[in-house]
Amino acid sequence: MVTGNIFHCRKNSWPPEEYISRNTLQLFDFDSAAPPKQAWRRRLNSHANILKEFSVTFKEAIKMVRLGIRLWSYVREEASHGRKAPIDPFTRESCKPSASQGVPLGGMGSGSISRGFRGEFRQWQIVPGTCDASPVMANQFSIFISRDGGNKKYASVLAPGQHEGLGKASDEGISSWGWNLSGQHSTYHALFPRAWTIYDGEPDPDLKVSCRQISPFIPHNYRDSSLPTAVFVYTLVNAGKERAKVSLLFTWANSIGGSSHLSGDHVNEPFIGEDGVSGVLLHHKTAKGNPPVTFAVAASETQNVSVTVLPCFGLTEGSSVTAREMWDKMVQDGQFDRENFNCGPSMPSSPGETLCAAVSASAWVEAHGKCTIAFSLAWSSPKIKFLKGSSYRRRYTKFYGTSERAALNLAHDALTNYKQWEEDIEKWQSPILMDERLPEWYKFTLFNELYFLVAGGTVWIDSSLLSSNVKSGEDSLIKESLDVKVTEAEVKCRRGTVFERNSTSGCNGSAGVGLKQNRVSTIPQNKGSSKNFSQHLKWQDQQDDNDDVGRFLYLEGVEYIMWCTYDVHFYASFALLELFPKIELNIQRDFAKAVLSEDGRRVKFLAEGNYGIRKVRGAVPHDLGTHDPWDEMNAYNIHDTSKWKDLNPKFVLQVYRDFAATGDMAFGVDVWPAVRTAMEYMEQFDRDDDGLVENDGFPDQTYDAWTVHGVSSYCGCLWLAALQAAAAMAQQLGDKFFAETCKSKFFDAKSAFEKKLWNGSYFNYDSGSSSNSKSIQADQLAGQWYTASSGLAPLFEEFKIKSALQKIYDFNVMKVKGGRMGAVNGMHPNGKVDESCMQSREIWTGVTYAVAANMILAGMEDEAFTTAEGIFIAGWSEEGFGYWFQTPEAWTIDGHFRSLIYMRPLAIWGMQWALSIPKAILEAPKINMMDRILISPATFSLSLTETGVRKIADKAKCFGNSVLQCSC
Repeated sequence: MVTGNIFHCRKNSWPPEEYISRNTLQLFDFDSAAPPKQAWRRRLNSHANILKEFSVTFKEAIKMVRLGIRLWSYVREEASHGRKAPIDPFTRESCKPSASQGVPLGGMGSGSISRGFRGEFRQWQIVPGTCDASPVMANQFSIFISRDGGNKKYASVLAPGQHEGLGKASDEGISSWGWNLSGQHSTYHALFPRAWTIYDGEPDPDLKVSCRQISPFIPHNYRDSSLPTAVFVYTLVNAGKERAKVSLLFTWANSIGGSSHLSGDHVNEPFIGEDGVSGVLLHHKTAKGNPPVTFAVAASETQNVSVTVLPCFGLTEGSSVTAREMWDKMVQDGQFDRENFNCGPSMPSSPGETLCAAVSASAWVEAHGKCTIAFSLAWSSPKIKFLKGSSYRRRYTKFYGTSERAALNLAHDALTNYKQWEEDIEKWQSPILMDERLPEWYKFTLFNELYFLVAGGTVWIDSSLLSSNVKSGEDSLIKESLDVKVTEAEVKCRRGTVFERNSTSGCNGSAGVGLKQNRVSTIPQNKGSSKNFSQHLKWQDQQDDNDDVGRFLYLEGVEYIMWCTYDVHFYASFALLELFPKIELNIQRDFAKAVLSEDGRRVKFLAEGNYGIRKVRGAVPHDLGTHDPWDEMNAYNIHDTSKWKDLNPKFVLQVYRDFAATGDMAFGVDVWPAVRTAMEYMEQFDRDDDGLVENDGFPDQTYDAWTVHGVSSYCGCLWLAALQAAAAMAQQLGDKFFAETCKSKFFDAKSAFEKKLWNGSYFNYDSGSSSNSKSIQADQLAGQWYTASSGLAPLFEEFKIKSALQKIYDFNVMKVKGGRMGAVNGMHPNGKVDESCMQSREIWTGVTYAVAANMILAGMEDEAFTTAEGIFIAGWSEEGFGYWFQTPEAWTIDGHFRSLIYMRPLAIWGMQWALSIPKAILEAPKINMMDRILISPATFSLSLTETGVRKIADKAKCFGNSVLQCSC
């Protein structure tokens, strides 16, 4: 709960001794059983308060009433087709969001299940694009202890009993179990991708129990990080004077969340695997034609640990074995009958019937002795089917195949490999955790914000199988029957296709576009067919297995269901680049292909009610789609994003940063045609030939409710940075003429930008004459952030950069609750929050992290960590609002959230990038924007022959010491 002192105190350390007795910590000082010194911590009896959602003001509601009506109509139309609209503010989940989240389970892209800090399994995202937040309360760990010849017994579910949905203890369901844990002496410790739950004498005062949750999230490991599995390692320490028989029980319902357990035709099946791994397979037949799912619940049998199972029990009277009978059996015997392994598959469940399974692991623990018991959970849903028909195989099937029994192998391998996973995780995390320069809150928050790469609806497919997984037997990812066009020449640079030049037609069907300095377009006009484009995709995706890491999607947020939303990925992408750079490069390749494509299907844009086409050639798409990603892009339909001013510059900036960081020249050659096209496309928005793009009087950027007039600090700064990045990349790839063109434009644009927006201490919000034109925007130097992060020269004089950042710190940060909330997006120069729209008055968590990263790069470390700490205090601290492991896009000054579990807060990894700029960035070739190279169009051809492209890739040297090994 939020308390009054949130804005008056600052805590610097959370030692485990504050939560666990020193004696217990010493007992667990082996085999990673003790929680780490740096971790996010809670007591299990902590109150999980209901979170408060934002609301619009009356003034804002009046402005958005037409949009609301159109959006409501669109949501209903999509629902009539059995689809969920990408943005649906009208439908509310039955389970109200609460401050109960914890570290999610599993690797990336294979469906995820979260586990609350009190032990409940919730936030089910097995089916892509769907999320059921409600916990399945039958899924529990329980403990049974017998001492003194059975005269002293303890039995309890290992979760506090204060849960909704628990009925009367007299019924036959889970309420009949022993919900005896108070949680007063039990604590949770999170350091993603691991979590520890310590039961310090609960329920048995003489038994200390540590549960360690481990998932295979391992940077640069593109195999194990895709696996849908997790391990729970229980360490038991008997502090008593007599030995104890301890049985741990893992129960699991045949369910993928919500009411799916009631749909019928589910089957449970016991198994005995290799290396002592035994358990139950739960075969789940999904509804609505979704691919089936198989769970494996298993434990590892050792010389001291005996594993038994109960393949089936039910939650209601009339079940062959009820939950009550199962519990009573464990209380009496501490195990099930060994004969249960011979049962074979169960009869399919009937509609309305809940089918559950139980796995028990029992051991004797001697007085003052120790014992380890390990369980694993795996889920296998090898096929992904999107609602509009396209199907793919998940990444992990490359290693485990598509059989239903893959879940068994996953559970087995998790139990045999988890120690190596932990070694790799500790090797990755230790340098940061041991860095004494960093605040403690930052260390564990940095890792814990990575939860989104598992719980953010991620999808990771095996791209080598794309050609066999397109719908209706089509041989194309881009459906040619629906007027989707792409230029074959521009995407085949790996194959040596010539970059053509044509000056008669441009990016958007207009004559003679291209950077106005040279008046020549490099956009080819021999339109390749959709089929040819598909063949290129398949050729590129079927490269050497060592390089093929598949294709990756992640949602903007669980409430904004759009894949890889690009204006938000701009902030979040530092995490992927740092930890999984090959995935990051593949995402950029997907967008590079998209830049060169066009989708002529008609779309209604809801903000104004006007119509346009789904995807304009030359424009970077807002997202890769919702119900048919890669094939049907731009699911976002509030505004026409082909007119947004930030997407194309963000593409150029991300590509250059990735190019410089990895030193991958093949990647640079691949995406260069799209970079040029994206730059040239923006020329249409420079309407007064001053080199700057102008905004068009509507919210034409990521702040899609915040209107902009004329030149804006946000988009203008991004454009300046893109000009510099494009010039640098052009020079390194040998396109000297384009490099010179961008330089020339940069001079004019920078001069105009400063003249129109610099007011002596910061850059005005925009050059218009509205009431908020002089507002202080927290994100005004986003372009400078990327410039510095990419090793390029500063866009402005140092004093201007520091002055603007200091203004943001003094006003947007410190004037909001004393700096304990983050940076508000807009602030008037008189110290009042800009309330011109909903977004101007919000605090965006990811933008705050980005501003902090910018401050670090400018040498303002103290201000940076104070700024970012506001997000920790308000969102993650025990006195805050309760947004741990569900960091929202935004909150208001009173702490009300908008859009939980959101992508942008991954921008905290932009701070880490700024603290440790890769050597490849520092040593990358520099471009001097003041060094004018005059090249006549008559003496330098824009077309690159096949030999020319290869010469660029061969002669340009790798930058060395890169994040990703160069493939040139």
